[in-house]
Amino acid sequence: MNKPIILTGDRTTGPLHIGHYAGSLSNRLRYQDSHEQYLLLADTQALTDNASDPDKVRRNVIEVALDYLAVGIDPSLTTICLQSHLPALAELSMLYLNYVTVSRLERNPTIKDEIRARGFGRDIPAGFLCYPAAQAADITAFKATIVPVGEDQAPLIEQTNEIVRKINATAGKAVLPEAQAVISSNGRLPGIDGRSKMSKSGGNAIQLSASPDEIRDAVKAMFTDPNHLRVEDPGQVEGNVVFAYLDAFDDAKQELSEIKAHYQRGGLGDGKIKSRLEDILQSFIAPIRERRQKLSQDQAYVVETIRQGTERAQNLTEATKREVVDALGLFQL
Repeated sequence: MNKPIILTGDRTTGPLHIGHYAGSLSNRLRYQDSHEQYLLLADTQALTDNASDPDKVRRNVIEVALDYLAVGIDPSLTTICLQSHLPALAELSMLYLNYVTVSRLERNPTIKDEIRARGFGRDIPAGFLCYPAAQAADITAFKATIVPVGEDQAPLIEQTNEIVRKINATAGKAVLPEAQAVISSNGRLPGIDGRSKMSKSGGNAIQLSASPDEIRDAVKAMFTDPNHLRVEDPGQVEGNVVFAYLDAFDDAKQELSEIKAHYQRGGLGDGKIKSRLEDILQSFIAPIRERRQKLSQDQAYVVETIRQGTERAQNLTEATKREVVDALGLFQL
């Protein structure tokens, strides 16, 4: 039986952090045995708001690939490929832009939020505005039917399916499958400052390669409950960053439930819950950091892994592009 196809990936703008693990990498590890999975090193997409610093995008290709391999992504089960070396994606993107309007791109809630967050105003890079069409090309080129995303990214999958329906209607047959957005149950981890989501560029993340001191300092700096001034005071769990991280990484759920109740009725200090979280994160990150350090000593292996995966992806995406072009009845030489 053919396995369901999954496409996911990350922008190559910096090493990955524990928020990526909670939100997506853990699912990718689970899916790779039961699904045909492709991981896209999205360097082309990274340029949509980093065009002035292409070296940053280039050097982080290896960094993201190292994180994939270090957490346990198996290249024999999951294809790791480089977006900029898949020309069919760019060709399909250009084709799909004829099936979507500027006003529809601007109405996409994900794009609207990202434009606002980056302060573009009307100086929006065209590549950034057109990202929904580019993502549709990424997804459909692999004929992916499952796309794990955060809840805020779901409108992009909806727009992908709109484009798919237009292509299929024009062709008069089902050339491309629609995709289903799979929302992670963990959601997005907040940054350690408690004021925004964890991000590579926000200075509020714990990287998967963090040193013991970096982990310790990050946990100490974490936002808790500003009204929990004394140990005996009742504490708030909701909005408390430490508990958000414990929910994601503490496997002793019954014990954690009792700790939450203790904190809420008073008598449990922030130092105790931070100490518990630090122990968990130190144990979780240490083996990933060690594998990553070992892999970084053999970058030829990492590059070869990307090259082989990209070659497999080239064959698949080129075949899909030809199928779409044929179905639309474009002139053939």
